[in-house]
Amino acid sequence: MRFAEPWSLALLAAPLWWAWTLWHTRRQAPAYLGFSSLALLGAVPKSARVRWQRVAPWLPPLGLALLILALARPQSARHLEDIRIRSRNLVLVLDISSSMKATDFQPGNRLEVARKVLADFARQRDGDLMGLVIFAGRAFLQAPLTPDVDLVQSLLAKVDIGQLPDGTAIGTALALALAQLKDLPANASTIVLVTDGANNTGKPTPFVAAEAARALGVRIHTIGVSSADTTGPNRRFIWRWGGRQADRLTGTDEAILQRIADRSGGRYFRATDPETLASIMREIDPLERVDVRIGETRDWHELFPFLLVPGLLLLSVELALGLGRLRTVP
Repeated sequence: MRFAEPWSLALLAAPLWWAWTLWHTRRQAPAYLGFSSLALLGAVPKSARVRWQRVAPWLPPLGLALLILALARPQSARHLEDIRIRSRNLVLVLDISSSMKATDFQPGNRLEVARKVLADFARQRDGDLMGLVIFAGRAFLQAPLTPDVDLVQSLLAKVDIGQLPDGTAIGTALALALAQLKDLPANASTIVLVTDGANNTGKPTPFVAAEAARALGVRIHTIGVSSADTTGPNRRFIWRWGGRQADRLTGTDEAILQRIADRSGGRYFRATDPETLASIMREIDPLERVDVRIGETRDWHELFPFLLVPGLLLLSVELALGLGRLRTVP
């Protein structure tokens, strides 16, 4: 139930004050004149007039209160309809460290390909809230959660290497993303991390951030971006045309990203080329779409007649008693 005009309820102060005044007056000692004892009349039953005299003063404030409640227009939901929507709260966390310049993801470098794939992913998330965090040696909230996917796409297009001090602060970036999601429903909140390196700066550590995500119920999907020929436990480099070296993920790096995802209930993916990265984002898309049921009221039933009629009736009874049975001569 709801009140269509709730401001009217403030008028209830008047009948409440009226009722309190009546009650306070009844408690005061009445003025009297001395008569000889009437104890012999104590056994005489009280007449209807006497009983009505006690009730009648309370009828006006009660009737007025009912009329005020009717004025506030109480309503009950008459037609409810369940609406199902698919909605998520997603924060994209993108690495813009210098290693993302590597050209092993043709036709551009890793960052250019990641921007394009994430922009395509954002374009398909109509109805979702999306945010964007970029990070290198520090993390920065590029776009807070917003339903405007066009805004997220335009901000993605402006992201570039060199906007932040170099480094890889994965834990800091995840903590910043979690700050956007902490007050939202956990089962509808997800972080997608895209990086090509291991954490080497910043606080908290990635594992502390993963524990915080697990405590909040937020999943983290991690995507390791690197060429396909990574081997060995240590970091290796490949030399490309033009003298640029591409930093590759090692088995240790991948184990860390896998642990972050597993701890938070997400999944780890390895992207070795643009096609694989696009395929991963298509795989994440159905994982992060769930039915959200919303009950929407289409119609409201007015209840004020059930208060208006008794209120008028009480005032009419009091008026009739004052003009009839309880009439007094001045």
